[in-house]
Amino acid sequence: MTTTIHKSEARSLEKPVTVPAPPPKAEPSSELPPPFSLKGRVALVTGSSKGLGKATAIALGRSGAKVALNYRNGKEQAEATFSEFKARGGQGALFRADVTDADSVAALAKEVESKLGPIDVLVVNATPAQPQKPIELYDWELYQQMLDFFVKSPFLLARQVLPHMKQQRWGRVVNIGSEVFRRGVPNFSAYVAAKGAQAGWTRSMASELAPWQITVNIVSPGWIPVERHANDPQEQKDAYLALVPMKRWGVPLDVGGLVTFLASDEASFITGQDVAVNGGMTVC
Repeated sequence: MTTTIHKSEARSLEKPVTVPAPPPKAEPSSELPPPFSLKGRVALVTGSSKGLGKATAIALGRSGAKVALNYRNGKEQAEATFSEFKARGGQGALFRADVTDADSVAALAKEVESKLGPIDVLVVNATPAQPQKPIELYDWELYQQMLDFFVKSPFLLARQVLPHMKQQRWGRVVNIGSEVFRRGVPNFSAYVAAKGAQAGWTRSMASELAPWQITVNIVSPGWIPVERHANDPQEQKDAYLALVPMKRWGVPLDVGGLVTFLASDEASFITGQDVAVNGGMTVC
């Protein structure tokens, strides 16, 4: 469409001059992706054969990410989880790796890239057993194991995924922490100390990586019953639940949903945050 403009009277015998009309006003696209879409992204969730990691992998897959599920032990359980993941429409692959070992982490990152593509979203979830004891009954080996999972593992994994994230100036790192650090839970010093170190690492890395538009956050669940809690004494469960302001238990997908949001474009300006998922247990 064009608009015709006639020149002045003195030149009225000349041909009319035409100029392009302004383009029509752009209308909002009807093809926008759904909120929190991760289509086209590759996510790695460590320790995702059960519990919170399994729920997180399912949530990320439901949002369109190709997900690398990881386990170290329990091949049968891991394969059952992956079958469920695929049955729910998820796309991805299952990988066995020790995420506290440098060579194993390097091999994991290479294999994920070969099968799914370079990693855009890293969720650090793998955890060892968490015995509660007074300090006199701990030894340094247990303390070291906690540090290996919650400080060494994030360090090793980040070193593998950051080159790609920096190159594309987009990346998400989400650590799975715990409310125990804020609450200062007694007879739990090894786990609490390591989770505190993980929270500090998260804050420092958030500041360091912000110029590359890479966000680093930590999600800190309360006690959300999963497979590992099947044999916990009922009186302990009742005592904890009585303290929860919302007066109900959380479920694993409460964590998976938050991780999915933090991994999305909608959370691009959120970094360095420790977000509790505990029904108000740590309201200050």
